[in-house]
Amino acid sequence: MPTAIDLFCGCGGLSLGFQNAGFTILRAFDIWDKAINNYNLNFSHPAELQDINQLSPDYLKSFSPDVIIGGPPCQDYSSAGKQDETLGRANLTLRYAELVCSVRSRWFVMENVDRILKSSTLPKALALFRNAGYGLSQVVLDASRCGVPQKRKRFFLIGELNGEDCALEFALQNDQSTHCMTIRDYLQNEFGVEYYYRHPRSYARRGIFSIDEPSPTIRGVNRPLPQNYKVHPGDATQNLDGLRCLTTLERARIQTFPADFHFQGTKTDLEQMIGNAVPVDLASYVAKHLLSYMEHGASYTQLHF
Repeated sequence: MPTAIDLFCGCGGLSLGFQNAGFTILRAFDIWDKAINNYNLNFSHPAELQDINQLSPDYLKSFSPDVIIGGPPCQDYSSAGKQDETLGRANLTLRYAELVCSVRSRWFVMENVDRILKSSTLPKALALFRNAGYGLSQVVLDASRCGVPQKRKRFFLIGELNGEDCALEFALQNDQSTHCMTIRDYLQNEFGVEYYYRHPRSYARRGIFSIDEPSPTIRGVNRPLPQNYKVHPGDATQNLDGLRCLTTLERARIQTFPADFHFQGTKTDLEQMIGNAVPVDLASYVAKHLLSYMEHGASYTQLHF
């Protein structure tokens, strides 16, 4: 099986997706100790507490990974963040690119929010990759069309050393389902509710959703239904009796973490970890296509999942 290392691993959504698809994860790295502790509860390979800026390319080379995967912090690009690339986290995208180019793994997969396409940082990272000889595929995927019961658009950049540009784009885009997966599709009645509350960014937006639609994007904030909540015209129901927000672990299930995945820590930390994670099955979708391309070359575009 091809091998990988995960930079910015968080609690392990990207790692687990790649592992489920058939990759062997050799090592993972993150700067947040709480996320590392959770990661190490769930995987047989170790995750290390490391500042990516201090991580040695020579150390990464010692693992001889076939693939380097990672989702550099998105807060400087995200619509849920301040959208200010001067805050410093955007530089971690460039650090990721520098490490990949120094290690010269045959492949890399980088994940981020789709708003990175409007950033000034992405073109700099693309230039680094191209100067190092990587052929690049760029796609924005809708998680709800890739086996995840959640509307969550994410950008993926896949590189192959000395490879062709755009090699994986057609299949990744066109193998997405025409049907957006709902919570009921994925979990049936596991939550024991028909409707639930998800705190909106502003009360100009609706806050009540049905399990017969994809969840909105899982964020790192999970607040209870306010006592003075006023029903929005777009809400899935106007009946507030017994209405609740989803629990932390239910939100992890919407991120397609398995029911036996272990979470340990404060509610605030766990909500942040889960909200930051790459949905496991979205990661698997990308990993399966990459593995198929690695095994079958250009003819893989004729295969479907």
